[in-house]
Amino acid sequence: MSSTADTTSGSMSATGMSMSVSDTTDTGGSTSPSDTTVDTTDTSGTTTSTDTTDTTDTTEPSSSASGSTTDPVTVSESSTDASDEASTGSSSSATTDSDTGDPDCGNLAITIRDFQISHPDFEDALGFDPGIVESMIGGDGNPVYANPGGATPTTSGQANFDQWYNDVANVNFPINGEIGLVETMPGLFAFDDADFFPIDDQGFGNEGNAHNYHFTLETHTMFEYEGGELFSFTGDDDLWVFVNGVLALDLGGVHGPMQGIIDFDAQAAMLGISTGNVYALDFFFAERHTVQSNFHIETTIQCLVPQ
Repeated sequence: MSSTADTTSGSMSATGMSMSVSDTTDTGGSTSPSDTTVDTTDTSGTTTSTDTTDTTDTTEPSSSASGSTTDPVTVSESSTDASDEASTGSSSSATTDSDTGDPDCGNLAITIRDFQISHPDFEDALGFDPGIVESMIGGDGNPVYANPGGATPTTSGQANFDQWYNDVANVNFPINGEIGLVETMPGLFAFDDADFFPIDDQGFGNEGNAHNYHFTLETHTMFEYEGGELFSFTGDDDLWVFVNGVLALDLGGVHGPMQGIIDFDAQAAMLGISTGNVYALDFFFAERHTVQSNFHIETTIQCLVPQ
């Protein structure tokens, strides 16, 4: 979720990355963007920080978007309606156009789950909300809600959160597909969509909106840590990335575009990783509010292989 944005873009190379921040105005009135620091602390107490900009709004953005490094998402529609598929567990598919040059690398298998506006965690509260999930991934391969028996500023409790990344009949609608990373310069791979609505008119439909704004997305990959890798995400709303089962990036909440960066060398001790070994990278995203959806990945990881 975000609004009309003034965007300052940067780029990442194999030796470093400059920040890419989108500034937006707030709900019903204008505010100045507030600087937010996302901290990741390792077991020895050292901390790495990612500066981000946290902004929220419900103002309709302009309809055009530019600067995409990929073609628009191509959706293959299901022949079964939402109510039937939600009850049977079958799904349709969404794909993106891309070319990494290696069929085993960069084509990320994704599962999207469509939700209705009426779900308590969607189209409701606004704000940056770190700490929604635990620092370790669950035994089922999903984020673990960190507030059992309670809630957070933008989530209503564990029972509803546990529906985000599990198929639940009549609550969500699973849709399978792919996101492809494109090598935009030697050693740098990206997916960039400032108008990220991959399931328009699918699942429960747009519910009277211009787009389908209410969905979650997950992908599970493996990579070899060679040293020097970076992974950057800019977007809205929630984003959690786990590396080797450890939370490496937390951009939780309903907010405008925010950027976070994983510096694998700087965070290696916290993540329990060492060069020459293969590790899991698990990625969880949620789009929870009108009126805009941004989704931008940049990484110097040379090969992300779907699990």
